[in-house]
Amino acid sequence: MEKNRWWLAVPFALGVMIVNVLISVLYVVVYSYAIDPGHDEAYYQAHAQVAAPYCSIVAGIPLMFLAGRWIGGKFPKGNSVKAALLVWLVYFVLDFAVIAAAGALAQIAVLFIISFVTKLGAAFLGGLSAQNRGAYLRR
Repeated sequence: MEKNRWWLAVPFALGVMIVNVLISVLYVVVYSYAIDPGHDEAYYQAHAQVAAPYCSIVAGIPLMFLAGRWIGGKFPKGNSVKAALLVWLVYFVLDFAVIAAAGALAQIAVLFIISFVTKLGAAFLGGLSAQNRGAYLRR
């Protein structure tokens, strides 16, 4: 009997979101200390607002791939891609809600679309990777 593991999409999506935010914060820390030091806090906060969507795209692709592969491995092969796409959907809904509530959606609409299309592709490929796990060993 197969266990119902669909609920795992929520913690996986939250985990990707938390790590993605931490990577953005780490980028700003490195930027402020090593790349462009000597400015006041407002300068770095403004830079963080501009850089965060780009960080989300760059870091989000491998994070969503790994999340899709990881959760896909917890499901039978026929549900690997579905599980990975569910992680993406939960992430999308949460991030959309946060960005819309902050009133920033209009300012970053193009980057938002790029971010979520690339994450969708990464999640799909991660799910496919999990689905095909072991296929090369059977040859």
